[in-house]
Amino acid sequence: MIQSSRHMLSKQQHPAIGLLAENIKSLWQSQLRVFPYDIPTDLGYVEGSLEGEQLTIENTCYQTLQFRKLHLELAQVGNTLDILHCVMFPHPCFDLPIFGVDIVAARGSICAAIVDLSPVAADRQLPAKYTEALAQLPVMQFAHPRELPAWGDIFSDACLFIRPDNAEEERAFINQVMHYLSIHCQIACETTAVGFREARAAVVAGQRRYCLQQQKNDKTRRILERAFGAAWAQRYLETMLFDVSADEVVSDSSYLEVTA
Repeated sequence: MIQSSRHMLSKQQHPAIGLLAENIKSLWQSQLRVFPYDIPTDLGYVEGSLEGEQLTIENTCYQTLQFRKLHLELAQVGNTLDILHCVMFPHPCFDLPIFGVDIVAARGSICAAIVDLSPVAADRQLPAKYTEALAQLPVMQFAHPRELPAWGDIFSDACLFIRPDNAEEERAFINQVMHYLSIHCQIACETTAVGFREARAAVVAGQRRYCLQQQKNDKTRRILERAFGAAWAQRYLETMLFDVSADEVVSDSSYLEVTA
């Protein structure tokens, strides 16, 4: 069973963030077989100060047969900023895209909401099963679509990036997130591990590129540096948020530990 964090930060945040956080954990529980994931003891729950306001970060992580890391981060800066960040990194032996969703709410209003199934293939295309499943979803219309950042070429054509106009659009975005997540979990559970070293190396290369591009997000880095310093921010980016390295390439060890 997935247990709610004792800190319950989701209960204090923007209602859409709290709802999505609970929905994500519930779907993980219902569609995947989750196992504990060791978070560094000083990074699971973090408190700091940003421009005189308390900054709180709460991380929840799991692993599964298909995913080396399921990561849900909730962050809050006083009463001014609420953040949800979620990424699912597949094991290198599974040729799967990277599910990711972020919501940022400033002073009670969501200013940015993005969800994607980001391809790791060299041609940056999603596997056919994903494109076919996504094509069956209803086409969503939002009043304020947003432009992807300059480093955002890691995202797929299915990426949805908006500023919700009202509560109805917030609910529509959450519904679309859950459709993406359900499709991802279902396909992942049906996927067979790749057996060739070269194929696994290609998966890691794609994940590594995704992580390096995400680390170029200056807004995230600036918040962390101002609250905790540059060295801590870099460690957090590389250890908690986007942690893939070349030496992780083709070993089966992490996958075998989960399946043992």
